[in-house]
Parts: sequence; structure tokens; C-alpha cells
Amino acid sequence: MMDWTDSWCRRFHRLLTRRALLYTEMVHANAVIHGDRDRLLGHVSAEHPLALQLGGSDHDTLARAARIAAERGFDEINLNVGCPSDRVQSGTFGACLMAQPEQVARMVRAMQDAVDVPVTVKHRIGIDEQDSEADLRHFVETVARGGCRHFIVHARKAWLQGLSPKDNRDIPPLDYERVFRLKAEFPELTIVLNGGLDDVRVAHGYLERVDGVMFGRLAYHQPWVLAEVDRLFFDETGGVTREAVLQGLIDMAREMRATGVPLARLTRHVLGLFHGEPGARQWRRILTEGAHRADAGPELIERAAEPCLRVCA
Repeated sequence: MMDWTDSWCRRFHRLLTRRALLYTEMVHANAVIHGDRDRLLGHVSAEHPLALQLGGSDHDTLARAARIAAERGFDEINLNVGCPSDRVQSGTFGACLMAQPEQVARMVRAMQDAVDVPVTVKHRIGIDEQDSEADLRHFVETVARGGCRHFIVHARKAWLQGLSPKDNRDIPPLDYERVFRLKAEFPELTIVLNGGLDDVRVAHGYLERVDGVMFGRLAYHQPWVLAEVDRLFFDETGGVTREAVLQGLIDMAREMRATGVPLARLTRHVLGLFHGEPGARQWRRILTEGAHRADAGPELIERAAEPCLRVCA
């Protein structure tokens, strides 16, 4: 998610689930080639398994960016063909590429030829008036001929004109059944459901009809739901505790202090850790008010967590 899922966010989420595949925010292929790679592609080993999400429309440029990403250790390269923002459209990438499935197929083939890790595609169920099941079927079938075997499907269409990116996440109705039918029609492909998933247990039930589910805003705003993922989806025993997660955050805060990284770069991602629990308001207030101080460090996280842990105990 743009401007959200940076390395500090992913390191926090990894404290909650060891097994889920984490994704970066979308990075344009040109930026990977010409920009600050340490900033754009930087990550630590603890974040794996980790996928880089790329945007772009030129197959040679995407292939070069994918090769750079693979050399940097990413476990998957994901091509975004679902973002509807004006900025993305002006660059002729994102959701508008659903109107050009043959081009997407060429892009996928070029990326696959450049790397040994999986290349996947994330897309919508349709765009504008091109939103019939036949249109969706044609898109997936064409891109699959280009070599893609793994599709992440946001179960909403996108209106490229007239709706903001935020409205495109909420106004077009969800149609999970269309994604389920897509999987039934292409059983040989991996189809992952995305969009509006707001209950981890309910989403787990969808695995009877698709191969996987992707959480976005739910995982960000209510991150504790990720603590159920390893048990529900991977049959892991045991589980994570809030105390263990807090200790991980404190360790990260110590690292940030030692390396001169402002604590706010971490705390903005963890405000929802106690969502719905007693003490959550104090947690958010203390972190929000204190994280921007120059001397903010692990002590702030400990102080913010005290009201929550007293209630949980």
C-alpha cells in the first residue's frame, strides 16, 4: 500500500506472523533503475518471505527492475495492474493496463525471463465499461499465456475517471463470487482473493474456493489480527503474545536510537496494535504525542503500553 508498507511496517508485521508473505508498497520500475535503491528496496532478512510490487508499462524496464530486485533477495516480483490513481494512469501503468492484456503478457514474459523467482500479477475484476466476466476471463487467459500462473484479484472494478483512489476502494461493490468463478474456470492457476476482507476467520473459509487471501487495510489498522494467521492458515501451534510483540518493538526502537532513525517512522505503523482493547486510546495518544520528540525511544513504547498490559493481565 502506497506510503504505508515500508520496511519498519513490515518488520512490525513480521513480529505477528512468521509465515505470511509480506508485500512492499508499489515502486515504479524506473525508480528502481535510476533512484535510491537502498531506500526503495532496503529490507532486512527478518522480513522474508517478501515480495516487491512493481509498477510500469515498458517490458524491458520492468525486466531490468525485476532483475535488480531478485539480486537484492526478494522472493517474488508482483506486477501491479490494479492501482487506479490519476498519477499512475498518467504514467500508463496500474489498472489502465487491464485494457491491454497482450501488453501485460509481454511484460510478464520479459520479467520471467530475467529472474528465477515467481512473477505474479495483481489486478481488478474490471475497469470502466470493460468489466464483464468475459473481459476478466480474457485478461487472465491472455496473461496466463504470457507465463503468469499466480493472480491476486481485487474483487472490485475500478473506475478510471470520476472516482478517487479512496473511493475506488469503497464505492464499486465487492464481487467475491466472480473471483470464485474465475478460480473454478482456471483450476490450474493460483488465484488469491483481495479486497474488503475484514475478518481473518471468515477469510480462511474462502480457501475452499480460492488458493489464498490477501489482507491490506485490515492488517494495517488492526494488526493484531495477524497474530491468528500462522495458526489458522499454516497450522502452527503456539502463538504470539502482546508482550513478545512489544519486546520486539522495544528492540527496534533501541536500534533506531543507535542509528539515528526517528522513532515516529515506526510508531505510525503500530497505533492500531491494541485496537478495540482497553487502554488503546492511551496507547495511541502517548505514541502520537511523544514519538516526534528528538529523545523519543524505547521508553516511550514501554510507557504507552503500561495501561494496556495492566488490563490484559
